Formats: sequence, C-alpha cells, structure tokens
Amino acid sequence: MVFWVSRRLRNGVKKTAMKKTQTFEIFLVVPPGLEQSLWKEARAKDFPSARYTTGGVTLKGGWEDVWRANLVLRGATRVLVRIGEFRAFHLAQLDKRCHKFEWNKFLRPDVPVRVEAVTNKKSKIYHAGAAKERVERSISNTLGAEISDEAEVTVKLRIESNLCVFSLDTSGEALHKRGHKAAVGKAPMRETLAALFLGACGYDGQEPVLDPMCGSGTFVLEAAEIATGMIPGRARKFAFEKLATFDSDDFAMVRASLPGPQETSLSFFGSDRNAGAIDNATANAERAGLSSNCHFRQAAISNLLCPEGDSGLVIINPPYGARISNKKQLFALYASLGAVLRERFSGWRVGLVTTDGQLARATKLPLLPESGPIDHGGLRVKLYQTDALP
Repeated sequence: MVFWVSRRLRNGVKKTAMKKTQTFEIFLVVPPGLEQSLWKEARAKDFPSARYTTGGVTLKGGWEDVWRANLVLRGATRVLVRIGEFRAFHLAQLDKRCHKFEWNKFLRPDVPVRVEAVTNKKSKIYHAGAAKERVERSISNTLGAEISDEAEVTVKLRIESNLCVFSLDTSGEALHKRGHKAAVGKAPMRETLAALFLGACGYDGQEPVLDPMCGSGTFVLEAAEIATGMIPGRARKFAFEKLATFDSDDFAMVRASLPGPQETSLSFFGSDRNAGAIDNATANAERAGLSSNCHFRQAAISNLLCPEGDSGLVIINPPYGARISNKKQLFALYASLGAVLRERFSGWRVGLVTTDGQLARATKLPLLPESGPIDHGGLRVKLYQTDALP
C-alpha cells in the first residue's frame, strides 16, 4: 500500500511535489500482561489499526505514524518498525541476502549502527552471535556505516522457523525516559508502567490521584500529565531522527499538529515518609512543568489525610518481598495502609501493585479479582483494585 504526503521546503515555501511513502508494520513493545492496556491507549490516540498480541501491539502505518507513536503513547516501551524479511537456512545464505538488502533506504552511512540478533531452536541458524556478525558485516560493507555497541540506532534481527525478520528500533532510549525525571530513588516505577497501571484502573484524567508512598512521584506526575494533555515525548530525542527516512520539516509539522496542553483544576497528591523522596518528587514536578498541580508532603501512612473535594484514585506501589526482608514488617505495613484507607478515604478507588497476594489481602480492602502477572524489573507483580470504598 502506498500513500502520499506533502512536503514543505526549508525556506518555508509550500511545494506540490510529493514524497512517496510505503506503509509497514509497526510494533509497540510492552511488558507481557499489559498488552490490552496499551491497545486501548493506541486506539484512543487515533491508531485505528492497532491489534494486541503477545508482548505488544501491532499497527500499520508510515513514518509519520512512527514519529507520532513515539511522541504521544505513554505505555509503549519502544516503537519498532519491520523493514524486511527473508528465509535463510544457513549462515552463508544469510550473509549473501544481507549484502543484497537495501540498508541505504533506512540507515545513514555517517551514523553508527548497533545490531542485535535472537534465534530459536526451530531455525537451522541457531547461533545468534554468528548471525549478528553477518548482519554487521553486510551493513559495514555495503553502507560504510560504523558498527558500535553504543550506537543510538539499532537493527534487530529475529530468526524464527528460518524466517529472518529485520526491525529498526526507532525510539533509542526506552520511552519511559521522558526527559524530566532526573531525581529517582531505589526501585522506581517506570513512567510507562505507571501510565499503564493508571489506565488499567480506569483513570482518564478527570479525577484527582493520590500516592501515599510516592517515591520520586511517578504515579502523581503521570496522572497530572494525562489530565493536562502533556505529550510524554515532548522533552527528549529519538533514534528515528538519525535515520535516512527522517525529514525534520515533516516532523515539525507532525509535532505542530498535536494538541497542546490544557489547564485543569484538579490536584494530584503524593506523600512519603522519606524526606529525600519528597525533595526528588518536588524537583521532578518542577522540571515537568507541573508544580502548580502536584503537591508533595512528608508523611507516614499513619498521618495520611484525605484531600478535600471530590474523591478519586489512590494508587500505590508499596514495598514487597524483594525490597524488605522482614515479612512481619510488611504485613504490619499493609494492614496499617488498609486501615487508613478504609477509615479516611470513603468514595475513593484503590489500585495496589504488589508481588504477593497475601500482602494485598492483609489490607482487608474489598479487592476485585486480581490481574494477571506483569513483569516489573524482573519481578512478577499484579494489580489489585477496589471499587469506590464505602
């Protein structure tokens, strides 16, 4: 399928000549267990062809869709573009076909490239390192680009059942790195995960959010950005800006077409017993341009107060097994948390992220059926939720 997009010359004069762009498959990476949450977000952000599958969401589009996905999607870890595929049954065949691949359509000779390769046992080419070396050699020989493990641009090869599929990582640094959360503590929640958990709790930016163990403020900042319509990728660079397909004028037009931030009367609250965490969260809110909406205070769970005004969502990523060795302390902490929420937060919903169902039940909150397991930093966590508390 082919479509046409207009171009604007660098001197600002419009031109009727057109650039032909081919559509291709775009793959949005997400931790297993959160595919449907990302799919819902992609559909809401005007990617109508989005379909969820294991480990991500697929959609069809062109480069402008790739740019926009990197800019606006809060839950995607990376945006990959499938650029070609062929079958190869041995390394010599892989080498020959890689040398015929038109790398110059996507890569620039002056930009270093990193290659990653994975294989499975169903393929006759089973040595990922040898496959990686063949791809690197073909790029170096035919394009002249430097091969570097530190390169921003990454070519990914996946060999499954003898089918070699090539993708480009168009994001570069993982998309949870928004560009403004410089201050973090131990075991921080990634922004992408926070956004997906908020979405799974039904949060749509129309209610206040409170995190009583806020750490560096990730849940609070993501909720405030959703409510104000801030673009998550507004303050960072992307790997696609280093590709041969990139057009800075077209990219500027894509950015200009996105809706700008909006004012909200909502407030977002975070507290933590650690004074350093509050300092970090406050500094992160200032860098993100959210100081007027986000309010942080040092407080233990026992001193947690319900904000005045409308009820909303309490969302928490409390300590769990891998982070505290004394299990008795954990059960006491969860029990205290549940008691405070039951006593002081009538009308509020709760979302609780933890590895241990026994700890979640120790809160004695009226929990809904738990979610499936989700990978979070090598741990398998689940999201536990309630309806509005009585």
